Amino acid sequence: MNISIFGLGYVGAVSLACLAREGHRVIGVDVDPAKLQLIADGKTPVVEEGMVELMAKVATSGRVSVTTDAEQAIRDSELSLICVGTPSAANGSQDQSAILRLAEQMGTALRALSRPHTFVFRSTLVPGTVEEVLRPILEKSSGKKEGRDFFVCFQPEFLREGSSIRDYDNPPFTIVGANAEEPVLQLKSLFGHLPCDFHVTSIRAAEMVKYCCNNFHALKITFANETARLCEALGVDPFQVMDLVCRDTQLNISKAYLKPGFAFGGSCLPKDLRATLYLAKQRDVELPMHAGILPSNRTHIDRAIAKVLETGKRRVGMIGLAFKTGTDDLRESPLVLLAEHLIGKGLSLLVYDPEVHLSNLLGANRKFIESHVPHIGGLIRRDLEPVIAESDVLVVGLNDKKTIELLKRHARKDQVVIDLVNIGAHGGLHAKYVGLCW
Repeated sequence: MNISIFGLGYVGAVSLACLAREGHRVIGVDVDPAKLQLIADGKTPVVEEGMVELMAKVATSGRVSVTTDAEQAIRDSELSLICVGTPSAANGSQDQSAILRLAEQMGTALRALSRPHTFVFRSTLVPGTVEEVLRPILEKSSGKKEGRDFFVCFQPEFLREGSSIRDYDNPPFTIVGANAEEPVLQLKSLFGHLPCDFHVTSIRAAEMVKYCCNNFHALKITFANETARLCEALGVDPFQVMDLVCRDTQLNISKAYLKPGFAFGGSCLPKDLRATLYLAKQRDVELPMHAGILPSNRTHIDRAIAKVLETGKRRVGMIGLAFKTGTDDLRESPLVLLAEHLIGKGLSLLVYDPEVHLSNLLGANRKFIESHVPHIGGLIRRDLEPVIAESDVLVVGLNDKKTIELLKRHARKDQVVIDLVNIGAHGGLHAKYVGLCW
């Protein structure tokens, strides 16, 4: 394939060398003539393991050329990888000036083409940028239509500085956000041989995945370092602790707890977080990330409250009360807090939970209910049907298959169902469906 690569920093230079190694003809484009001269001379513009040898090899293959002329590069290629920088501005926003200028140049070059061209954006971009900002610029400056005369897509890169070539050859996955089949097929021909899964998604999801992954990496590093600070104060070996944490691939290093849903609660997580923060406070150890978890969890509950109030309806039926489906544990259940707040707002409330029967509650579980919502006993119904019949809004806080089937069967068109737990396919549900944040 004939490929042009715009921006010859880490991502662009490594991509150029690896694609040329694989037999493609690659045109490198950059505004910095020094970078171009280095590549033309078979030298690398970035310090990276293996790049000196690889660049020297591909430079003599006849498959690599460099230019500052964006229009010529697009005319001579079928597909463009855009890897220009998007650094932070002073206020923390993304500085897109370079990619906006480039989009205009690419659109002008596109005007003269008689065949479709594919633009693959690999620069980290705020979700919505490709479709709401870059595509309109390309269409305006070219006079052509995306999806017919050219294609745009987003392919996030996951190359780490210092191991970029290894990461290029062994990525965790390949993700392509696209609105058409043509760019997907082109990128499959480029990257489909790599030993990883190939995922096709929306452009916005692909843009967001890059941010989510980097934020998750930052979160993990901060978590390990905050844990280490507390371990030091307690005389504990932090390496032993974190090594053991990572050996749990059933819960810790897994998909568990990484699905959007409602707030956490129960007898363990809230109390252990508070105990951890108290230990740190006693020893003058600051754990700002840990300290932000409970307030963030409360914000998620507040979002659910707002969703209910936004309906403007007064009769609410709650489906679920325990902190987790399949249990009767009400201790620190976010659904109990939600019920408490709705009652406080003067709303009429009914509750159904197949596992919760107040007469059977014992010990700390019963004490929690008596101290938070002592009059909830009169609001609980043993059957779901009367809760549905007497409510205008139904808040789903458990994901029990039988219960969801009953909800679909009995919910009315004039009702609103607010889903806190992602019940999945809601086909057959006659009521208006509202997700918590989906």
